[in-house]
Amino acid sequence: MLNFCRYKGENKEFYLFFKNVLGFSPRNTKLYQIAFIHRSKSLEMGQGWRINNERLEYLGDAVLSAVVAEYLYKKYPFQGEGYLTEMRSKLVSRANLNKLAQKIGLSQLIQYNRESQGIFKSVDGDAFEALVGAIYLEKGYRFTRKVIVEKIIGIHIDVDAMAHTDWNFKSKLIDWGQKNRKKISFEVERTFYQGKESRRHYDVRVKIDGSPAEHAIEYSIKAAEQLAAEKTYKKLQEQGVIPPHTDEA
Repeated sequence: MLNFCRYKGENKEFYLFFKNVLGFSPRNTKLYQIAFIHRSKSLEMGQGWRINNERLEYLGDAVLSAVVAEYLYKKYPFQGEGYLTEMRSKLVSRANLNKLAQKIGLSQLIQYNRESQGIFKSVDGDAFEALVGAIYLEKGYRFTRKVIVEKIIGIHIDVDAMAHTDWNFKSKLIDWGQKNRKKISFEVERTFYQGKESRRHYDVRVKIDGSPAEHAIEYSIKAAEQLAAEKTYKKLQEQGVIPPHTDEA
């Protein structure tokens, strides 16, 4: 029997979130409650079996990507693959999903080890994807698509404004390097495991003509490269090396 005692005194907050934000009442409440359990607060079931939202996150990531791809395909009928791919990347980026989860109040329902809050930088976005996975399992694709498009994108995301914001700082930094004859490279300085869940972390540093610039730590090399590039690009702007732009993300 799963122990969801934390929610006994919070049923009102739990159900109001679904009713007011998503527009429906959940039936399989345990499924959705699992979506809000971060691996740092996994339920220990014995014999190495732990319950958290990682499996739902995996499923929700795929469903969300499909819904957003279809939405953009219909919204921009005359745009090419490159434009649609970049727009989808912006919408489903971890940074955007983190902000979105906080904006709609999802963050208040997540169980995670708050003493290690600085380590878990994707808690909110992960939970949002897990929520999408839970909705898909209970309601199916059509219902999930309707919730995402009408209740999330339609209300909480300004897609047209996002189309005019910079996002891919890695590409921007490389482009700047090419124009200024600077060699931009990314180096994985170390990998390590941290926390009870023992998940691999990647520490990636940007190098400009071989000299070290900013670095970042994330759960994937790609994410660490993107964050390190953003920190480096903005640092160069602060130093006046790169002219500031008003349309930065």
